Amino acid sequence: MSSAPDDEKPSASTWIADHISSQVGRTFVVTGANSGLGLETVRALGGLGATVILTVRDEGKGIRALDELRGEQPEAHFEVRVLDLADLDSVREFAGTVEEVDVLINNAGVMMPPRGTTKQGYELQFGVNHLGHFALTGLLLDKLVRSEDGRVVTVSSGLHKRGRIHFDDLHGESNYSRTKYYSQSKLANVVFALELNRRLRANTIPIRSVLAHPGYSATNLQTTGPTGVGKLVMKATTKLFAQDAMMGALPQLYAATGADVESGQFYGPDGRGESKGFPTVVEPLDAARDRELAKRLWDISEELTGVEIRLAP
Repeated sequence: MSSAPDDEKPSASTWIADHISSQVGRTFVVTGANSGLGLETVRALGGLGATVILTVRDEGKGIRALDELRGEQPEAHFEVRVLDLADLDSVREFAGTVEEVDVLINNAGVMMPPRGTTKQGYELQFGVNHLGHFALTGLLLDKLVRSEDGRVVTVSSGLHKRGRIHFDDLHGESNYSRTKYYSQSKLANVVFALELNRRLRANTIPIRSVLAHPGYSATNLQTTGPTGVGKLVMKATTKLFAQDAMMGALPQLYAATGADVESGQFYGPDGRGESKGFPTVVEPLDAARDRELAKRLWDISEELTGVEIRLAP
């Protein structure tokens, strides 16, 4: 892949991965990297010369993905490491193995499973999608700050707009709903990334905190979480309406590599309803900008994870 010549800058409505400049000398950590959006993100970055650390929960699946990538790009620099975001001990162990990183892409997620819990007993979607990534970001912050262009890209969903943070029943012990708690976790992603941006700016730390969402993209996320009739409906609607995973990965690739990306921005597809299309700046739910909500979520996330992110509000 090559960058676009200076006199042929792509418009916002036509940006594709081929327009990314060389990433030689940069190291990316991509969570949930063995399939879907994560795998497409890794594939694009590897082709541009980056060193990419693929984090996977299942080492066997990670090795199979690595074999596929190396078959396509034998000269690329890929590593597979185990990271289970549903276990905060695993998050700490993994973070201790990372010597340097320029960009952390918080991509992994679970979507609408029956109620389950993490190793530490937290509701699974909130635990994996938000708490695991909150802890990982905090543990890698000292290494990101050494980069000339450190970035944290947090992948959310358009469904964050249907969410609210259920502080009175954070883990769905009283009234669990798959969609309600998925939306909660995705709203938490947005609230966290925006608050991280504010705190980085307030502390004059030159790391960019950026958000992305893939629109409606065809990945295994829609079929590995839902069960029963919900799974059948999801498979049918995905087949009819979803864009492919490579298109879905473009917003997070742009957030991770675009020269004009600003900290605090949110990228999603430019098509109708942000469901598909090329990356553009989109707006979060208004409530996601609430600073009191952000502080409350930040404080409880530190308490639940045991990871203190030392950034004054």
